[in-house]
Amino acid sequence: MRFLRRSLVGLFLIAVTVGLLAYAGYSVSSAIQARLNDSPAQRPARERVFAVNVATLTPQTITPVLTAFGEVRSRRTLELRAEAGGRVVALHPAFEEGGHVAAGDLILRVDPATAQWALDVARTDLAEADADLGDAERTLDLAREELAATEDQARLRELALARQEDLRARGVGTDAAVEDAALAASAAKQAVVARRQSVAQAEAALATARTALERARIRLEEAERDLADTELRAAFSGTLSDVTLVEGGLVTANERVADLIDPDALEVSFRVSTAQYSRLLDDRGQLRPAQVTALLDVFGADLQATGRLTRESGAVAEGQVGRLLYASLDTAPGFRPGDFVTVRLEEPPLDRVARLPATALNAAGQVLVLAEGDRLEAHAVELLRRQGDDVIIRAPGLYGREVVAERSPLLGAGIKVRPLRPAEGAGAIPDEPEMVELTPERRAALIAFVEGNPMMPQEAKARVKAQLEQEKVPARMVERIESRMGG
Repeated sequence: MRFLRRSLVGLFLIAVTVGLLAYAGYSVSSAIQARLNDSPAQRPARERVFAVNVATLTPQTITPVLTAFGEVRSRRTLELRAEAGGRVVALHPAFEEGGHVAAGDLILRVDPATAQWALDVARTDLAEADADLGDAERTLDLAREELAATEDQARLRELALARQEDLRARGVGTDAAVEDAALAASAAKQAVVARRQSVAQAEAALATARTALERARIRLEEAERDLADTELRAAFSGTLSDVTLVEGGLVTANERVADLIDPDALEVSFRVSTAQYSRLLDDRGQLRPAQVTALLDVFGADLQATGRLTRESGAVAEGQVGRLLYASLDTAPGFRPGDFVTVRLEEPPLDRVARLPATALNAAGQVLVLAEGDRLEAHAVELLRRQGDDVIIRAPGLYGREVVAERSPLLGAGIKVRPLRPAEGAGAIPDEPEMVELTPERRAALIAFVEGNPMMPQEAKARVKAQLEQEKVPARMVERIESRMGG
């Protein structure tokens, strides 16, 4: 009985469990079916509105600025070469790298002993040739006097012959007397010929003496030039560069000892594209003397020089494109030949154009214009120039309307936007440059590096040091100096 009772209880519990499981399955199935059969709630569609920065297209006259990179060079550079070989016995006190010399200063002198000896010998030869010329002139004078006396004697002999012939014709004279007179006249003529030969010889000797005198003078001038060649003088005031000589050293003829550079006659050469070059020409096809500004970046303290566009290269070098232009610099303190500078050149003004941020223009040359209902319209414009982060465009039909200043892939024609005008923007005030305070050790290290930099001009050193000595220093300047220090 006990076993039967327990069996019945077990069957009852199993039946209850199966029933509960069946009920649970039915409830889950009913819930899923009800969920699937329910229709979703329809929410009203709402258009997305984007906030955009807009700018008004205002026609104005803008002078584009062409930016290029070039190299500073000197318009007057002279190679100093020794005219004579020998040992250097004297040098200019400033004969060193970067030394300054004035026009006419003695730069170096080669031992002049040999040249001085040759000059003394040439002077002696000239004096001897002058004496020989005087002797030849006196000899010629005497020969001419002797010729005159001999001619007088010959005339007298002719008169005597004529008298003897007359006496013989009258029967007074004899044939012997006539023959003697004829012989005497013939001897006198022969003496005249001999004296003429002496005169000719004296004239030839005089010409030879004059030639010898001219040769002696030429040798004297050559000796003077050789002596002058032992001295090298500055042709103009300038700075010495590439110095390769010391006092007491030996030089050979035509050896290059240094370069003389005029630091006040500087120019900058830079290359532009052919399209940019075409915009610098006037109506006659000539290069305009446009205003040029050269900038030299020295640890954030920019050096600036102004000048004028002067000329262009005569030919395009092999493998190059565009045009190589040259601009003379008026005053360029701190600039040195070889400096790599940024060149800014003013182009002809453009009338009735507008300036926009470069982000307002897409690759197809279109801008998004704010239309009625704050919706956008796409319009094509003419791109004239790119100026850094800005563009200069011409769009006569859009002047006075507002365009999107910063495009994004989400914006397009027909999109509704919420315009943010400059007066409503929060960033109207430009941020000031970041300033940092330096510790005494860091400040001293920066100043020491600037002072010890041999490539930095003195004007730039003074400007950078003045900024480093301030309580707060621009962070950009500090970063640039430390990047070159290796910090």
